[in-house]
Amino acid sequence: MRHRLIAALACLICVGICDPVAAQQAPQPLEYFGKPVRGIPVSSAVKVGKMLFVSGMPAFGPGGKLAVGDFSSQMKQVMDNLAAVLKMSGGSWDRVVKTTVYLTRLDDFPEMNRIYGSYFPTGKYPARTTVVVAGLPHPDFLLEIECEAVLE
Repeated sequence: MRHRLIAALACLICVGICDPVAAQQAPQPLEYFGKPVRGIPVSSAVKVGKMLFVSGMPAFGPGGKLAVGDFSSQMKQVMDNLAAVLKMSGGSWDRVVKTTVYLTRLDDFPEMNRIYGSYFPTGKYPARTTVVVAGLPHPDFLLEIECEAVLE
């Protein structure tokens, strides 16, 4: 049994290495969006081919304002920030395939769902994971959301 498994893996590796079509294709370039903020080494989004990966987005508004303690305001700001990054990168909410939501308080889950759902008026929602965490990088962040999109 073990020998068959090793042989199967060797065949898969050989197909990946020996595929002449794959060998001729150059790696797709990466395109970076956004600039590091406050000295944090991160891009707002990275595009490779038709895939867009958007970093976890905090609730900073214009001028770096943060609605401290106001979950609804922070949630709307995060969704608006994500929408801006999606637009800047050539995407939109209807092309988002996966989101991950990080909440610091379980009690905010129903309000998060209410606001989140309003950004998908057609009812076609991306796959989503929601996690309640002990903390986020800034002590006043109540949430952070990241997403992945497929561009046209």
